[in-house]
Amino acid sequence: MKVLYFAWLRERIGLSAEDVETSAETIKELVHELSSRAPRYEAAFSDLSAVRCALDQNLVPFDTPLGDAREVAFFPPMTGG
Repeated sequence: MKVLYFAWLRERIGLSAEDVETSAETIKELVHELSSRAPRYEAAFSDLSAVRCALDQNLVPFDTPLGDAREVAFFPPMTGG
């Protein structure tokens, strides 16, 4: 599965995208797996209230099942201007 990181998440993790093999069943489980990889992932996901996620380009909550998804994206909340 392709995992995409945007804005300050990309800066903290040091990658804009990566291919991930996972046994996670939900996005929240995927976040837990990623957070256990290295301190930079843990720092990026330390406050999930400041992170949004999309599954195959659809905004979803963290308890959403991954199913057969091909892409998960993580990004900060967006504001209008």
